[in-house]
Amino acid sequence: MKSLPRLTFCMTIGLDALSLWVSSFHTNNASMLSRGEMDVTGARRVLDVLDRFNIKSTFLVPGHTALAYPNLIKEIRDRGHEFAYHGWMHEDARDFDVAGQRLIIERGLEALHIVAGVRPRGHVSPAWNMSEQAVELMEEFGFEFDGSRMATDHLPVYVRKGDKWPANGAFQFGELTDIIGIPVAWVMDDVPIFEFAWGQISGLAPSTNAAEMWHGELDFALKNCPGGVFNLTVHPQVIARGSRLNVLEQLLTRAAENSDIKFLRQSEYVDLWRAQNSRDQWRKANPELAGDGSIRALPSMVDKG
Repeated sequence: MKSLPRLTFCMTIGLDALSLWVSSFHTNNASMLSRGEMDVTGARRVLDVLDRFNIKSTFLVPGHTALAYPNLIKEIRDRGHEFAYHGWMHEDARDFDVAGQRLIIERGLEALHIVAGVRPRGHVSPAWNMSEQAVELMEEFGFEFDGSRMATDHLPVYVRKGDKWPANGAFQFGELTDIIGIPVAWVMDDVPIFEFAWGQISGLAPSTNAAEMWHGELDFALKNCPGGVFNLTVHPQVIARGSRLNVLEQLLTRAAENSDIKFLRQSEYVDLWRAQNSRDQWRKANPELAGDGSIRALPSMVDKG
């Protein structure tokens, strides 16, 4: 059995393209919408960088993107990268009822199957927005891992289903599932650092800001999170510009030169981590994250009939 590296580096590529601006930013501005087309040029620039480092990554592809750019999607597949489910049109699942959420997943998976002949093992919610029913639907569709979790910084979790958070009551922890949660964070994403949209996101920070944050996170994870994952999320329409791409290359160079760091696709990391962290073992070591031991109500809140 292969052992976990001291630190795994997962390059996660969000290929939201036009869907980001149609759905998440709700634009009817043709100029703003065209920003998504930068993913075509940008994706090939990023692919060339990954090839130079012999890195195989995980691409997050909405079904809308797969239909818009089928040749690009096939090229990504043929260059050895994997895909994770990422919505139909980069929707916020909370805007839909359960039937609507199920339809979105079906369409997103159908598009990837038609274009690339793949069935993703992983689920990453668009903009990391999740509904109350999201985990139950992941189980229903057979997803093995979810890359939308923020409960930790660099260590995976087993994901719970059925959590409830009443406005005037104790948090209700749900049931632990077999789905592995890969940690994400906005500090490890290029959009809030660099992107700009009037009245929505300010961005436009110098590339040195990203370098400082990302190198700092890498150093911390390597020192303090053995067996953990440095899960960097970038978007070709954002990262593939001039100085930003240079920062990414510098970070990859530094990681590649460290023998304690290994580049893996998300699914490869999940397989290694699961093999060494059974759900029962993880639960005993992480009772709070499992939802064990919580107090579900104050005595004064209990209906005594």
